[in-house]
This record gives sequence, structure tokens and C-alpha cells, in this order.
Amino acid sequence: MNKITENDIELYAIEELERLGFEYRYGIDISPEGGNPERKEFSDVLLIDRLRKAVAKLNPSIPVEAQEQAVQKVARIYSPDLLHNNETFHQSLVEKVKIPYQQNGFERSHEVELIDFDNPLNNEFLVVNQFTIIENNHNKRPDILLFVNGIPLVLLNLKMQ
Repeated sequence: MNKITENDIELYAIEELERLGFEYRYGIDISPEGGNPERKEFSDVLLIDRLRKAVAKLNPSIPVEAQEQAVQKVARIYSPDLLHNNETFHQSLVEKVKIPYQQNGFERSHEVELIDFDNPLNNEFLVVNQFTIIENNHNKRPDILLFVNGIPLVLLNLKMQ
């Protein structure tokens, strides 16, 4: 009997996710040094071009400048407190990104949607394996990351005992 390895499980999970409609990319291929880079730095976890494309698709009535401000606002969430970062990001994800503007002397705000929760098939789903993240001289490589509209939402680490 053949022994099942972590790699076998990883490949099986990717195949199942592809059957569910996820697009697949190999992490090394989309890394900054890869053949089809989708990140500028190994510390980047958002796939910014995919996020921009999704924001434009989901918010066609919002000015392009406001769309870009929303993308940048999400990309620049940073505090030394990880819990605060996660809460801020969650709020942007669920309650939309608020981009203020002036209209007739009153302050208003564009509400920029990052994910279409009402119509899930309106979103882009991506599975990536071996996605290297280097931050503060720490190298991390989750086995599988699931992205929605360029946003990493699920991390899977497969371990055999």
C-alpha cells in the first residue's frame, strides 16, 4: 500500500477546490521572483491587482479615484496591535470601506464593497499553494491559501502524524 504524503493531500485539496470553481496558482510562480509575479514584495499578502479589478467590478458607480483610495486604505492597515489590524480589516470587509467626499457643502462617503456577499459568484476565488511570506526576517509558507478578490481569507497548513 502506498503511503499518503502531505503533498498528496495538498494536491487533492487543490483539485477539489478547482472543482468548486477556484482558480489555481502556484505560489512560487506568482511570487515577486516568479514567472508571473502578482506581488512586489514577499511581505505583500494582498494580491493588489486582483483586488483593484474586483473593486472596479463591484463598484462601477463609484469614481475610480475613490475605488483606488479604498484599495490603498485596506492595503495600509497597520498597527503594532495585530488584534486591532484584524478588527479594522474585518470592519472594512463587512461594513465596506468608507471614502469621504464633499457634496453641496456636506460630507458624504462612498461605501466601497470588497466582496459581494449577496452574489457570491460575482467574486473571484483563488487557491494558492506554497505562498511564501517574509516579514521581519521570518519566512512563512502556508501549504494552501484561499483568496477572495485578491484577499487572503483562509490559511490551511497540512500536517501528517
